[in-house]
Amino acid sequence: MQNPNVPPGAIPIPMGPGGQMPTPQQIAAMQQQLAAEAQKHGMTVPQFVEHIKAQRLAQMQAAQRQQQQGGQGPQGGPQGPPRPPPGAQGQPQPIRPGPPNPVAIALANFLRSQPLKQRTCILNGERKDMFRVKRALRALQSPAYAKARSKNPALPEITDRASLENTFKLLPLSMLALRVSKIDPHQGHDHPPKKGKRIKGLWTVRIEQQQDAGDDMYYVWLYEGSQVMRKVYGALALLLIFTVVLYPLWPLVLRQGVYYLSWGFLMLLGLFFLMAIFRVILFCITYFVVPPGLWLYPNLWEDVSFMDSFRPVWAWHETTKPKKKKKASKAAGVESAAQLAGPGRPPPATATTTATETQIQTEPQQRAYVAPKVEELADDE
Repeated sequence: MQNPNVPPGAIPIPMGPGGQMPTPQQIAAMQQQLAAEAQKHGMTVPQFVEHIKAQRLAQMQAAQRQQQQGGQGPQGGPQGPPRPPPGAQGQPQPIRPGPPNPVAIALANFLRSQPLKQRTCILNGERKDMFRVKRALRALQSPAYAKARSKNPALPEITDRASLENTFKLLPLSMLALRVSKIDPHQGHDHPPKKGKRIKGLWTVRIEQQQDAGDDMYYVWLYEGSQVMRKVYGALALLLIFTVVLYPLWPLVLRQGVYYLSWGFLMLLGLFFLMAIFRVILFCITYFVVPPGLWLYPNLWEDVSFMDSFRPVWAWHETTKPKKKKKASKAAGVESAAQLAGPGRPPPATATTTATETQIQTEPQQRAYVAPKVEELADDE
């Protein structure tokens, strides 16, 4: 420790341990050593003291500068590179993953609530939701994001393309969503690829090392949102199972009530099956007596709501025979039109028939016949 009361230009006298002043012999030895060092460097003692002070000051400034720039600190320990704030100087910032922060979670909750046209993919054998980057960027530029930002000012402000990408990159920074690419599930296997039917739109993906934010890139959600309601539903399910298991310990009144309710449910189920059998028998009878047959509750087995299954009460059976007759009459009309045209004349382009007469319509030019083609629609990438 140095004596704080040393005047400028004087020789600094180091303090002893505990702040005690050194003895006169120690002071004389130090001064002789200092004079020898000054003479060795070709300086006077005051000049040598100022030289030492300037060196120490330069070392302290260099250490502080290295610590600020992310280099080695004053103790020589390694320090990580600094993270520039998002959107600094209007440039997209690189992605360095880290622990999730509240701003990134709020951004993920907002994007999960937006229509990103998500599709299902398989990542490491698990089904995940995948979305395209351009839809997420479009959602961040929508009025809904401005409204969400008014409620939560912590969300970043978006002014240009760089700030837009930096805001989106909060997701991979916090490991909430990562960039993926499509791969062959049998890649690297020794066996030949299976020729099974591929499920349309279901991709097998892998995580990419370069987490960019291009418009046509895909990201997969690793963040599943709040799990509070799922835990509540799980607790209610466990409570229900535990209550059913303890049925022998229920009071007698509750057990009798459950007994009568179960019999009532079985009676309703039996009536439903009796009605289904009766409607089939009724249709078989009316099919021969008053064709085309009568259906009781025609929408009973249709894909409709519960109430619509019993509406209307009855309806006649729909038949497709008139359509076949209509097609046959059209074919007969074409043949008759070809006979009227004669062997040397080309047949008319179109011919329509009715129940009483055949009407022939001609066009200036006959269209060439185009065979139907079957096209396979590609995935919406």
